[in-house]
Amino acid sequence: MSQFTNKVVLVTGGASGIGAATTRAFAREGAKVAFTYITSADEARAIESEIRAAGGTALAIRADLTLPEEVEACFRQVAETLGPLDVLFANAGGLLDRAAATETPLDLWMACFDVNVTATFLTCQAALKVMAPQRSGCIVTMTSLAAYNGGGPGASHYAASKGAVVTYTRGLAKEFGPLGIRVNGVAPGLIATRFHDRFNTPEGRKGAVDQTPLRREGTSEDVAEAVLFLASDKASFITGEILQINGGLGIF
Repeated sequence: MSQFTNKVVLVTGGASGIGAATTRAFAREGAKVAFTYITSADEARAIESEIRAAGGTALAIRADLTLPEEVEACFRQVAETLGPLDVLFANAGGLLDRAAATETPLDLWMACFDVNVTATFLTCQAALKVMAPQRSGCIVTMTSLAAYNGGGPGASHYAASKGAVVTYTRGLAKEFGPLGIRVNGVAPGLIATRFHDRFNTPEGRKGAVDQTPLRREGTSEDVAEAVLFLASDKASFITGEILQINGGLGIF
């Protein structure tokens, strides 16, 4: 029996890419998995059906996690349907668009911080309100190699937002460690998802692979397995850490 059997897990942005791989991975380990989506309705229903057909428990929830009322409704649905939350993977976020720093409009800056920082803040806050009275629980946040190297061309706003997530993760780890709650993050590099299909070019991806010591792109499953490790008892003395998952691209 897996240590995640019957544990209640919430994966935000869990219907595509890294989120979908992590949703499936927790379900395979016997967790009762809720996951959010906002635009990937077809993918969400397919994953929900797939997990249920395999004998697992899955709950797809549409939610705009930048809105407090939708976050509250999401967590209420998780509690009423699955039970008290044990693990949160605060994965939802994105680049939105590329723009040179001198040409980045304020609304893009604000929107990027909303989807990456505000959504993380609101979901972590809601999770901690459940976990603190239990004096147990685990949170894994989603940051990025961009938080450390400043990001690629036209992504300084994204890099700044992910840097904020790094700092917030460490702050939560210090504040809630005395309650037995661990908070860590993952910082992927080049992962083969639709994020890079949209915001990168074949030439850019090849250039990154050529600079990566392991000479390949990462997979969503590479990140999912790291998330499961951080959420597991194997990482019971790890908190406030950001696990780099980039094949060595981030060595500096």
